Amino acid sequence: MGMDACKIEPSPWITRFASLARPGGAVLDLACGGGRHSRLFLERGHPVTAVDRDVAQAALAVGAERIAADLEDGSPWPLPNRRFAVVVVTNYLWRPLFPALLGSLEEGGLLLYETFALGNEVFGRPRNPDHLLERGELLRLCTGLTVVAFEDGIEAGRKVVQRLCAINGPGPAPLP
Repeated sequence: MGMDACKIEPSPWITRFASLARPGGAVLDLACGGGRHSRLFLERGHPVTAVDRDVAQAALAVGAERIAADLEDGSPWPLPNRRFAVVVVTNYLWRPLFPALLGSLEEGGLLLYETFALGNEVFGRPRNPDHLLERGELLRLCTGLTVVAFEDGIEAGRKVVQRLCAINGPGPAPLP
């Protein structure tokens, strides 16, 4: 699988837990990039809202509601009072967004999050600590959610990541 294929295919982590989404529930793909996760959930019959600074690049999100928003410029949260059955975030970290992001989950909603962590600077970008999670930080940022699965470590000697699947509500949560 070439580098382009890796960028197009959905993350195995997101794919693994996608079945936990409420059938037909609305999905927020935050910092959607090319739209690979938007496509995954659209194909599973979910309405999707794809948000990114440049949604024109979200070529795989055909059929999704696309919202252009710079999430880091201090503008208000672009989706006030909207709730989602699933919030998906990959390869993106902006800590000030966590209250709005968690507040966007409906009761029983699913958070699927995967991004880079400290130590990744050895392997490449991102190297800026502002964009790298500290050990266990994703768990701390999501206090109050029921954790289904969490990973924190080096993947295949090429990147350092943290991954979380959590439910907004009391456990126990279903397993895929």
